[in-house]
Amino acid sequence: MASRPKPTITISAKGQVVLPKAIRDQLHWKAGTRLIVENTEAGVLLTRAPLFPKTDPDEAFGMLSYKGPPRSLEEMEQGVLEEAKRRARD
Repeated sequence: MASRPKPTITISAKGQVVLPKAIRDQLHWKAGTRLIVENTEAGVLLTRAPLFPKTDPDEAFGMLSYKGPPRSLEEMEQGVLEEAKRRARD
């Protein structure tokens, strides 16, 4: 059985390429999808860029200000439970 020829694409004068629709659909890459481009020994590698940059927990800790006495774990769990119940009613 003969193998199907692989799709080919052409680089435009602006250096742009159009990825075949079947590949874009398979990868769920829609217009506006940000990609990382890497040059590898095997060729050019395209991967989806993360939506958000990696964040170290230490960078985010304490970003939300709270004034008042520290809450116990039980108080925090109770607050989460109350909010879950409220959202279930809405």
